Order: sequence, then C-alpha cells, then structure tokens
Amino acid sequence: MAAKKDMRRDDLIVPYSDPDKDKENTDFQSTMTSTLPMAAIFTRNKMLGWTAVLFAIQQWLSETPAQKANSASPAYLSIGMSVLSLGVGYMPLFMPPPPGSRPGSGTEAPAAAPPS
Repeated sequence: MAAKKDMRRDDLIVPYSDPDKDKENTDFQSTMTSTLPMAAIFTRNKMLGWTAVLFAIQQWLSETPAQKANSASPAYLSIGMSVLSLGVGYMPLFMPPPPGSRPGSGTEAPAAAPPS
C-alpha cells in the first residue's frame, strides 16, 4: 500500500475558544429541582421522590458562587423539599390508613344502595 499524504494544513487550524455565556440562559437543573418534589408529592410516586433527591443533591454539589448569588432560595431548601416528597411517598408504610377506609379523591360515583 502506498503511503497517504497528510492533507491537513497548519494555516487552517482554528484555536478553540469558549462560547459566550448567555445572561438569559435558563437553568434547567434548578427547574427540575423545584418541580420534581412537587410532582412526587402530588402523585405519591416513590421513584419521582428518589429522582428529586438525587437532582437536589447534584445541584447543591455543583453550585457555583455565581449561581449561589443569583438564586432565590438556598440549595439546602431544595434538598429539604425533595426529602419531604420522599417522606410523603413512604408515608403509608409508617402511618397506614385506618382499616375499612378506601383511598380516593371524593369525586368518584356514589356507591349503589344496598338492596332492602
């Protein structure tokens, strides 16, 4: 096989430069950190609760001083909210509902009357 000639030219090399940060760049991680605990509380979904805890811890550990200065609430509040959502998900294990009560929202159709 014949040796191939290197076609790269040194005069065409462009050095890498970091892209400018947008001031209006929305922080998706903080959005997830604040909405996941609420979704876990409303649905009582344990998987959403654990995901909320992991997102909150990740945001707290990766928080920069600029994010800390611009945030409306501290990161430990997000961790507290996510732990609370996890507690709501596991609440029926520690505080079981009374026997004979049916879980529901109260908007179901009324039960049929017993025959007389």
